[in-house]
Amino acid sequence: MNNPYSNRAWWLLLPSLALMGFVAVIPLMAVLNYSFHDVFTVNDAYWIGLEWYAEIIRDPSFWASFGRSALFSAIALGVQVPLGIWLALLLLKMNRFAVPVLMLVALPLVVPWNMIAGMWLTLINPEIGLAGKTMTALGITFDYKFTALHTWLLIVLADTWHWIGLVVILSYAGLSAIPEPYRQAAAIDGASRFAVFRHIELPRISGALSIVILLRFVDSFMIYTEAFSINAGGPQDATSFLSLELAADIGSFTYGRAAARAMLSVLIVLTVAWVFVRIRSSERVR
Repeated sequence: MNNPYSNRAWWLLLPSLALMGFVAVIPLMAVLNYSFHDVFTVNDAYWIGLEWYAEIIRDPSFWASFGRSALFSAIALGVQVPLGIWLALLLLKMNRFAVPVLMLVALPLVVPWNMIAGMWLTLINPEIGLAGKTMTALGITFDYKFTALHTWLLIVLADTWHWIGLVVILSYAGLSAIPEPYRQAAAIDGASRFAVFRHIELPRISGALSIVILLRFVDSFMIYTEAFSINAGGPQDATSFLSLELAADIGSFTYGRAAARAMLSVLIVLTVAWVFVRIRSSERVR
């Protein structure tokens, strides 16, 4: 019996695979190689095996920064995913106004990363910022330089403002693709609004949400620009995430240790992504 399907279209992926190998795989292999060396210059490196990895894993500051990074990712996902879905549900009710509003929500996505922190610091400035003047008028003290809770709040707000559009766009796309007869049948059966969301809308957008969760986890787990620009990991290392310690190693020209630290971060991200994919696959089998 002849195979009715042709796999020749896979050849079309070769240019993309070649590009990925050039911009991702080859640099990653170079970093992996450096992580086994004490690097002084590119041409002056000495093999030390797993010493950098052992030193980093035994360092309590590594585990402290790992905990902070994991906590920040949990907070970011816990805030942005439900908020993004809620905004997408509101956009469904706007009909013809949904697209213009969606464009406005997506605008922060095109703002360069290195400008986000500066914009928010200007906004909360008590002398020139609208939010800063408002808080001053209301007698609210917001000391992000010396109060860890305020620093965390500012970083979460900045990150949420920047990335909430991604969650809204993908959630809205999934919700818009649900056939209307599903909702009509639920209305006839007298289903509540929560029941419609739980049994119809949420399962239909689970694929889009999986992409959102993975993308946002990877990005939030390695957050750097906002944390460094706002308070450089302070106060008292309260916002010193894994990425900031990696940057500190690079800044001190300890390239071998920086490479090992980068590979550990990659391993953590790949492990979480693998676990997430396995969970999603087991849910499909059910």
